[in-house]
Amino acid sequence: MDEYLASSQYIDWQHPDVLAKARVLSEGLDTPIDIARACFAFVKDEIKHSWDYQLNPVTCRASDVLAHRTGYCYAKSHLLAALLRANGIPAGLCYQRLTSVTPSQYCLHGLNAVYLQEFGWYRVDARGDKPGVNAAFCPPQEQLAYAATAEGEADLPEIWPAPLPVVVDRLTGYETYQAVAENLPDVPLLSFR
Repeated sequence: MDEYLASSQYIDWQHPDVLAKARVLSEGLDTPIDIARACFAFVKDEIKHSWDYQLNPVTCRASDVLAHRTGYCYAKSHLLAALLRANGIPAGLCYQRLTSVTPSQYCLHGLNAVYLQEFGWYRVDARGDKPGVNAAFCPPQEQLAYAATAEGEADLPEIWPAPLPVVVDRLTGYETYQAVAENLPDVPLLSFR
């Protein structure tokens, strides 16, 4: 589990501001489930989704997401992983491949998996609610923002300790939320025919 607890370039939980916020969120809470729920609620409800609110700057590093209080789903997942890891709770990154409403036909959607002793790996989606989107933290049941049900969509099964390079490339390679929206990351699905 060490790699799911590590501080890294983009999940920089050892940054003083991230560490301080993680301590505040866990204050008075006794169980990993309660701490994970508090971290999830903070990221989901207090960090604004860049596209929904049309906000700059584009963020990638967890500490930048916290400082600017905005991020795409990917960046929000980096912050949630950092807050969980700072509290000693293993957390990874997950992705769904979804139909896109932007010029790309498909795009990745970023979310998290948290390791809870009682349930094992449990996926959560701190994207933030909007009409038609209502994600929740209610283990052992998953309540994600989106269901990958259309042709070409998929729940990618991996739990990554670090962001995918294509995600980092998009979040660090474009300066505005609009430019990111026009170049959302995607990965091809493998075919086993």
